[in-house]
Amino acid sequence: MRYSKILLFFFSLFSTSVYASNLNSINNLFLNKENNFSIPLDILIIISSLSFLPALILLMTSFTRIIIVLSLLRNALGLSYAPPNQILIGLSLFITFFIMSPVFNSVYKDSYLPFVNRQINSEKAIESAILPFKKFMLNQVKDSDISFFLKLSKNKDMKFKNKYDIPLYIVVPTFITNELKISFQIGFMLFVPFIVIDLIVSSVLMALGMMMVPPSSISLPFKLIIFVLADGWHLLSRSLVESFYF
Repeated sequence: MRYSKILLFFFSLFSTSVYASNLNSINNLFLNKENNFSIPLDILIIISSLSFLPALILLMTSFTRIIIVLSLLRNALGLSYAPPNQILIGLSLFITFFIMSPVFNSVYKDSYLPFVNRQINSEKAIESAILPFKKFMLNQVKDSDISFFLKLSKNKDMKFKNKYDIPLYIVVPTFITNELKISFQIGFMLFVPFIVIDLIVSSVLMALGMMMVPPSSISLPFKLIIFVLADGWHLLSRSLVESFYF
């Protein structure tokens, strides 16, 4: 229930802030004295921009690493449609909620409650809501990665009091590239034992002269039973959760 409130809070918060601060600029850009658009069109433009908000929130959480690792696991097992995409996405979302619960609780206490109680305005609420996500992302990346994107940006000579003052447009791509790197590293470690099983099965089939039998159809049951006996889902979930730092 709290997570749904936080999600709705992000939508209402950004819509309130964006509409209040940018409505005049939108009117100046798209409106003129001769032909004025209506207010519903302004609202349509703002709501369209909010369609990127769920993707942005997912990119600022642990969801990216988890869904990529689970997809690579399915490919390593040699399964095309099991588990289905809906199951993988649902599992990734709930593991993400579990990992990100400290961040969501911080947003709920420091941003959501003061905002609904009218103790802070929307601008302050946005700053308070973004800060826990920024801290989480910066704890996952190295300083060298941040320095790389700072050099690429126009603010490479700008000095910051601490790393939490770095703009979000630098933190997010740094975090995403780091997540992609780590997820592929985990995926490589997942592929290695299953490739060994495929090689062993293929060698045995060739030694028996059964060259017309697809090795994947024989190795698949072995990979499944070994993964189950090793309690692979538990080990993988635990490794994913412990791979994040707070």
